[in-house]
Amino acid sequence: MNIFLLSIFVISMDKKGLEALHIIAFTHRNLPVSEVGQLHIEEEHQKERLSELKTSFGLGELMFLSTCNRVEFIFTSESTVNIHFLERFFATLYPELSDEVKARLAANADLFNGMDAVSHILSVASSVDSMVVGEREIITQVRNAFELCRKNGLTGDLIRIVMRHTIETAKKVYTETNIARHPVSVVSLAYHRLRDMNVPLDSRILIIGAGVTNTNMSRFLSKHGFTNFHVFNRTFSKAEKLAQDLGGVAHPLTDLKDFNKGFDIIITCTGTENHLITKEIYKQLLQGEKDHKVVIDIAIPQDLSPEIIEEHKVTHISVEVLQKISNENLKVRSREIQHVEEILSEALYEFQHIYKVRSVEIAMREVPNKVKEIKAAALNEVFKNELSELDEDSREVIEKIMGYMEKKYMSMPMLMAKEILLKNNAT
Repeated sequence: MNIFLLSIFVISMDKKGLEALHIIAFTHRNLPVSEVGQLHIEEEHQKERLSELKTSFGLGELMFLSTCNRVEFIFTSESTVNIHFLERFFATLYPELSDEVKARLAANADLFNGMDAVSHILSVASSVDSMVVGEREIITQVRNAFELCRKNGLTGDLIRIVMRHTIETAKKVYTETNIARHPVSVVSLAYHRLRDMNVPLDSRILIIGAGVTNTNMSRFLSKHGFTNFHVFNRTFSKAEKLAQDLGGVAHPLTDLKDFNKGFDIIITCTGTENHLITKEIYKQLLQGEKDHKVVIDIAIPQDLSPEIIEEHKVTHISVEVLQKISNENLKVRSREIQHVEEILSEALYEFQHIYKVRSVEIAMREVPNKVKEIKAAALNEVFKNELSELDEDSREVIEKIMGYMEKKYMSMPMLMAKEILLKNNAT
């Protein structure tokens, strides 16, 4: 490959392979969260279902990302991704969904291609595109999704370098900006309030309600070392499931009024229209104890009767209080977005160079083999007769010269390509 052809190749190659990169995205912005949830595929079923999809559509690579409010498909394909592609895509992967739902998916999907796809996944992992800006759990979710798909044999070289650069960029965002340093979720804020109170890890905790919010809150507490849980719920099977996850004890909600083991913390979030924890129930729960108690009341309207707050030593952390803190923290995070976008812009520019270098490396893979073939042909065919007339020392010198030239020729195209890349990036 001469210098002229190499120059053309380096300049044009990023317009070839990257155009095959596509992302189909569903978030709270284009679908109700409940419908996004219908697209989730359990980990144990992903290999079979996604492998079939990859084969059916002739996809080069495929990655599946699913969170509580996001489902995305990152893949490479030479096909045009249009409404007809999407209709077949969802019909193949989700045959159990109705035709109406699949048509709505195809109509509402957000599509990204090439460098726009890279820019999108950078924003996702850096939480700029999240429902709650700055929630850094997404970086772990992206990494784990990639590792699972890689393990299942679905991904390849392009998604690998995209994900590696994406994770590195997200780490830089969370390290160099304050976008994730002020919690905004109810669960995070409530935990931080408890932590600031220096509540002992063996505190007796009553979980009242086993919905999504309380489940997340209690699992968060368990993760941070709390161990003593009693779970009450109207549907007893849900209480059992959560209690099992926490190593706690399950109770039907009707047993709350008779509970006699005392408590230190109550975490309550139910859909009851009236105050669930009345003065009488609270007195029963106290079991005569006079020390200070904590009630995290995330219900709307609140579960704790206001009279209890007036008459007892209790720190009442309501959803209204947490929401005010959340709003203030969101303002702080929003001021960081400009800094984050500067990092993402720089990362996108860096990826173009990374991709070009990687494309050169892939293109040059065959150079060593070709050079070896030329060398073997020269020694064993083209100049076979001439070499046979030389003495042993002369043949050894010639072979050394050819070996030297072989090594240089293998490395020279790569060095030349990298020099061209650097020169192009500088201009």
